[in-house]
Amino acid sequence: MVDQPMLSRSRSPRRWLVGLLILLLAAALCWWLWPSPAAQKGGAAAGGKGGRPGFGAFAGPVPVRVEPAIVGDFPVYLKALGTVTATNTVNVRSRVGGELVKVNFHEGQKVKAGELLAEIDPRSYQIALQQAEGTLAQNQAQLKNAQLDLQRYKGLYAEDSIAKQTLDTQQALVGQYQGTIKTNQAAVGDAKLNLDFTRIRAPISGRLGLRQLDLGNLVAANDATALVVITQTQPITVAFTLPESELNAVLARYRSGAQLPVEAWDRSDIKQQALGVLRSLDNQIDTTTGTLKFKAYFENQDEALFPNQFVNVRLLADTLKGVVLAPSAAIQFGTDGSFVYVMEGDNRVRIRKLKLGASDGDLTVVSEGLAKGERVVLEGTDRLRDGSDVEVVNDSAEVPVTPGQHLQGQDKKEASAVNGAQGKAGA
Repeated sequence: MVDQPMLSRSRSPRRWLVGLLILLLAAALCWWLWPSPAAQKGGAAAGGKGGRPGFGAFAGPVPVRVEPAIVGDFPVYLKALGTVTATNTVNVRSRVGGELVKVNFHEGQKVKAGELLAEIDPRSYQIALQQAEGTLAQNQAQLKNAQLDLQRYKGLYAEDSIAKQTLDTQQALVGQYQGTIKTNQAAVGDAKLNLDFTRIRAPISGRLGLRQLDLGNLVAANDATALVVITQTQPITVAFTLPESELNAVLARYRSGAQLPVEAWDRSDIKQQALGVLRSLDNQIDTTTGTLKFKAYFENQDEALFPNQFVNVRLLADTLKGVVLAPSAAIQFGTDGSFVYVMEGDNRVRIRKLKLGASDGDLTVVSEGLAKGERVVLEGTDRLRDGSDVEVVNDSAEVPVTPGQHLQGQDKKEASAVNGAQGKAGA
């Protein structure tokens, strides 16, 4: 009878040798299927003729979706976060004190400059005006009497009946009364002005905010609490900043007198809310942030923009004419830079190195490496290498979304179809 421990010891080396053999076979298979360094660099000349086939070499053609490169105009947008600011903002306060007896507006109402908003009790100011007018009338009578006496004194002095001193004294008295009359007239004007200030009017056209004082409140002159706030929202402005590294193109066009379009988009950057123009810029760069302040002007006829609202700003800095545009999804990034898989014939791809320019997320400007109409792989790139056989499962004739557009869902699909038809016509 064979001893069981001796039998286990005899089988252990055999299992160990079988396991080692399996590991060696797996390592050899990985080495054989792993892409060669030349293929990883993407060089067409080192396309792997006679080299290791790589993963997926025995799986047949790789299914891919392709799309052609196009030539067109590409708008270059500079993006920033902006704050909507009212063209004018006025805190309406009373310039005289008294009881608030009338409120002639509704909250949120649009008003025109000069429109009556509220009234302060005018009775005390009417009395002050009457007192000033009475004092003026009294002093005007005294002045008239002094002027008559002066005429008499002049006649008597001509007959040498009075002394020159008496005539001079009367002339001085007339001048004194004339000065008093001017003071009284100023007092009457001040009383009239205060009486007019009891009727509070809108200083600018705009939209009213919420009322902050109620009927019957005692109001002090230039009170800290405003009766209401008026904001001018038509037109309206948006303030934003740009880094100094992006200023050259903007300043060159702005100083040449060109109108630079500015778009205001909502916080989610999905919907365009308004279209305006660049109106002004600051005179110095903020040294703490390295940015320059700009202000854009919007008509805001539909009042889509509200003061103090945050928006995404897109400033059209330039438009590149007749450049090659490739879908951004087709561009790959490797150790040697950017590249795409370009269709060679109908069933093979080659790696093509690129020099890239501006991008809007959907399309990218290709400075070198690609020509109009060349088809690039849009999907299925993870299984490709230089010289791979492919099967085009959806040779999309759609031209990518027009530069500058940002569409979502079904709208984007419809736009792609329309653009595709235009691309065919252009070709």
